[in-house]
Amino acid sequence: KEQYYSEQHSSLINKAYQTLLNPLSRGLYLLELHGVKPAQETDCDGDSVFLTEIMEINEKLAEPKNEEILEEIETLIKVKQEELTKEVTAAFERDDLQEAKKLLAKMKYFANLEDKLKNKKIPS
Repeated sequence: KEQYYSEQHSSLINKAYQTLLNPLSRGLYLLELHGVKPAQETDCDGDSVFLTEIMEINEKLAEPKNEEILEEIETLIKVKQEELTKEVTAAFERDDLQEAKKLLAKMKYFANLEDKLKNKKIPS
């Protein structure tokens, strides 16, 4: 019984650690704790400049594999994620949950781009 209990708690601790380790999942969890529904990607629909930027990156990722362009995209994604993480942190510190929700929706877009980039880099 004690071993089962330990295994269950170990699993919960690992899940909590993984959630808190990633800024996006951590932010979504904080929203959930405050009773705010998780951000949806449609929350960014009104930001045409942002959506254009995402579309342009997607188009570059759709082009034939070019290491230089992929590195450029990787750097851009990393910079944007760092900026958004700082902005989300500031929004939570101000207790501006709606702003945090919008920023987390943008972070989801960049997380998706990061996944696409990783898949593109995997040799086929």
